[in-house]
Amino acid sequence: MARQFDHSEDLPKTHSASLLDGHSASLLDGHSANIPAMLTTLRALVECESPTSDLASAYAVAELAQVLADDWLPTPARVEIHSGRPIWRWGPDQPEVLLIGHLDTVWPIGTLSTIPFAISDDRVTGPGVFDMKLGVVQGWAAIKESGITKSNGVGMLLTTDEETGSHASRELIAQSIENAKAVIILEPSLDGALKTRRKGTSNYLVRILGVASHAGLDPERGVNALVAAAEFILATQHWGNKERETSVTPTVSTSGTTTNTVPDLAEVHVDVRAWNRTEQERVDQLVRAFTSTLPVTIEIVGGIDRPAMEPAMSAELFTLASLSNRELGYPDLTECAVGGASDGNLTAAAGIPTIDGMGAVGDGAHADFEWASISAIPQRTELLARMLIKLVGDPPRNAAISHL
Repeated sequence: MARQFDHSEDLPKTHSASLLDGHSASLLDGHSANIPAMLTTLRALVECESPTSDLASAYAVAELAQVLADDWLPTPARVEIHSGRPIWRWGPDQPEVLLIGHLDTVWPIGTLSTIPFAISDDRVTGPGVFDMKLGVVQGWAAIKESGITKSNGVGMLLTTDEETGSHASRELIAQSIENAKAVIILEPSLDGALKTRRKGTSNYLVRILGVASHAGLDPERGVNALVAAAEFILATQHWGNKERETSVTPTVSTSGTTTNTVPDLAEVHVDVRAWNRTEQERVDQLVRAFTSTLPVTIEIVGGIDRPAMEPAMSAELFTLASLSNRELGYPDLTECAVGGASDGNLTAAAGIPTIDGMGAVGDGAHADFEWASISAIPQRTELLARMLIKLVGDPPRNAAISHL
């Protein structure tokens, strides 16, 4: 069952006061008043541990998000089941502007005992706080501050399996963007830079089948799958391209049953990253064309997973974000290209203008020093709210952004 939290819980008052230093915008005043409530909402999300692999936790965090969002959104959110996994949704099924995030983390249940939710100076820490539960809260707060309702054609979608590739969510994401003119990904940002380019990912499981035999009595009667796997691993070292920054990395390998048996099975997992589809396809052909010097059978599972997010699909939205940020009086935005993939790869590959990295500012995704900046919350929330209003083209009457 989803738990309810008291948003009147006290949080350090110094954070709310310090956020006003150097700023005079009325929206910032409103956001500063919201900081304690935002942090309390964030704490509730973080303390509901939600590793992707734990389906019960996925249901718990989605149901909790449904309850918590009531404090921020003009109409109730809903939890739906798609391909056996819960999905949190708000707004039209096929909005013109879609915010996408995820509620799952890489942290196993029990991590809170060693990395508890905590606030120290400008940093808030805890498992999943940066990647990407603060981004979720900022998304809710931006919708509230913009005055936008679902009638404005804005929707929000939070998955629970992004960290493992969004495989259960892909069909729904594809359906949700059929009428979209813009997708905003609430993934986190290092140093505040927006992500305008992401590498595509390919994942392979290469299964090699040989013949078992006794390693002492008659090794020649066997066909050593491990040796064939070694040939494959060595071959992969020639498939990357440093100039194009294409990486081909064997990651996990298993084989054998006992120390005195020629192994009849070996498995190798391979991670491929590339900046464009052409490179992904080139490596895909090499993986599938591999042959061993031994008479083994090779089975290949997987392939091109998330296409590359190429810069042309982010250019227009980055320009809008930069203009909006400048109008709000903040330093110029920067952009970056990253090797990791997100759901933005999927929406950009579908031809929908996509901007990524619109969530929390901080560092340490998937690391035990993960943290998010409290002082960056107003700027990121203001920027998102302003972009939403510009994208819908008709500012709601109750929009809190007085700068427009």
